[in-house]
Amino acid sequence: MRQARAGGIIARMTPMHNNSSPTHGQPRRVAVIGAGPAGLMAAEVLAQHGASVDVYDAMPSAGRKFLLAGRGGMNITHSEPQPDFLPRYGDRREQLAPFVRRFDAERLRQWIHDLGIETFVGTSGRVFPREMKAAPLLRAWLHRLREAGVRFHTRHRWLGWDADGALRLVNPDGEIAMRADAVVLALGGASWSRLGSDGAWVPLLQERQVEVAPLLPSNCGFDLDWSEHLRERFAGEPVKPVVASVALPSGGVQNRRGEFIVTAQGIEGGLVYAMSAALRESIATEGSARLYLDLLPDWTLEKVEAELAHPRGARSMSSHLQSRLHLKGVKAALLREIVSRDDFTNPARLARAIKALPLTVLRPRPIDEAISSAGGVSFEALDDALMLRALPGVFCAGEMLDWEAPTGGYLLTACFATGHAAGNGAWEWLNAADRTDKLPAPQQEQHK
Repeated sequence: MRQARAGGIIARMTPMHNNSSPTHGQPRRVAVIGAGPAGLMAAEVLAQHGASVDVYDAMPSAGRKFLLAGRGGMNITHSEPQPDFLPRYGDRREQLAPFVRRFDAERLRQWIHDLGIETFVGTSGRVFPREMKAAPLLRAWLHRLREAGVRFHTRHRWLGWDADGALRLVNPDGEIAMRADAVVLALGGASWSRLGSDGAWVPLLQERQVEVAPLLPSNCGFDLDWSEHLRERFAGEPVKPVVASVALPSGGVQNRRGEFIVTAQGIEGGLVYAMSAALRESIATEGSARLYLDLLPDWTLEKVEAELAHPRGARSMSSHLQSRLHLKGVKAALLREIVSRDDFTNPARLARAIKALPLTVLRPRPIDEAISSAGGVSFEALDDALMLRALPGVFCAGEMLDWEAPTGGYLLTACFATGHAAGNGAWEWLNAADRTDKLPAPQQEQHK
């Protein structure tokens, strides 16, 4: 056996004879840092190939964020066809497409079925476990991983590498050094730090010359400057149905139908989360974003104008809105909040406001409140197998990569898919290292 320094890791080259467990010597040892969906999937792939796998996680148990995300109903993936599915990943769809195609929604559902968990497609096209919970799925998965020989080390926080290239890990008993033949990093983003996704890994990779895009809130709420009256009377109220529109910094307009919730600080909810990338980018470039709401999406402007022009007699405009347009409650309050006194009494101008009410969005809520995060390890810093170009033998997967997606199963699908790809990539790299190790010296140089 010889040792070769490779980008900060000490890779121990042990000859292997096939793509399963080696018949001579010890199995190749792989460390997976992070026990979320991406890390666990990488661990499963590697264990199936015959690697000796150790999974390390800073939390007291595996899959903490996965469990919390599934508390209100575990949306595992989406059933829509790939031509509609892949664009959900926005600017990074081309980079994610190879991984999502290889481990797509259908294959993910079959993988879940193999765990003994049934799934079903909801009316929205979203895919759920039959029991609507994450816990049974996670229990079955962890059992299968342990049966495959995967070892779990909880309360172990990764601190980078020491001067000799060994992994630094700290647990309640102190710091330890661990040597691995390959490493898969699946450390998550920076949302929900109490569950382990705190972004503490960013400087550890940056100091190794790995390009990392800033971590930003995604699928998040936003702050608006509400009046005290609106905050006190309507915080927590859902606004539905509406169509929201926002101008995209790259050109064009994003339109989406749905609902959101008024909060004491601003707005949140599914419709807002789906538009969070466009809102965040507009705020970054312009200082604020303008979100337009069609409060009556099933009415034409002409119909709204005609109803408002109907004589109202002694009734107030608020009563007139409720009688003729069925606008009341929080929708009427939003009109009062945004529309000037003069415009509120002008039927034509009020009709235009009802069909395109402008909300000035000031800032995203803190990243720790977000469902997920954007930014992370740049795809330009990775090869096609998700290995870091600056650190041969180190692979990355999951939310720590630079991509984002709306809720609806797209987040988890990409985490599973990139974990699957990183596990296979690590195994292929180990086999390539074995082949190189057995070549004569001149051929080794040519291989490199």
